[in-house]
Amino acid sequence: MNAQNLSFGSAYFIEPDNDPMETHMLAVLVDNEPGVLARVIGLFSGRGYNIESLTVSETEHEQRLSRITVVTRATPQVLDQIRHQLERIVPVHRVVDLTLRAREQGQDAPIERELALIKVAGEGADRVEALRLADAFHAKVIDATVEHFIFEITGRTAKVDQFIAIMGPLGLVEICRTGVSAMNRGPDGM
Repeated sequence: MNAQNLSFGSAYFIEPDNDPMETHMLAVLVDNEPGVLARVIGLFSGRGYNIESLTVSETEHEQRLSRITVVTRATPQVLDQIRHQLERIVPVHRVVDLTLRAREQGQDAPIERELALIKVAGEGADRVEALRLADAFHAKVIDATVEHFIFEITGRTAKVDQFIAIMGPLGLVEICRTGVSAMNRGPDGM
């Protein structure tokens, strides 16, 4: 159940509309202190909003600030609601919809990158094919044994997804992804 399909009368009920679901990247600047991430996640889970990707890291040590990048999928109405609710959380200093800002600047999307470590079984002909595909995707071999490889790939989420899908038939053993980091083009900061 999510904010789109709650029953009428719920405090979080949203009038059904025909707006398409959109994926947006939100950058949230918060105090770097215990419990802040839990409050942000609680806002999403408590209202039935899904988080597709989440990254967080301290960005300004002297000011003790962290940046949270959230990728979520919702209608424009719900995305607007999410932004406004995030802005009301006390340790939140700023919320920027990176996707919306990119569109306002005449760009398709913000700059986004994701890193993934992918362990692939590799023996015989599959070993040669795994190396060939990794080279085509500019993935680095960071560990190799006679039985497997661990590749590191960095790029847009779609590129990482495609690399994982192509490696699947060769024998995926394990995948670890960082989640999306993103920022807008141009001279302005968040």
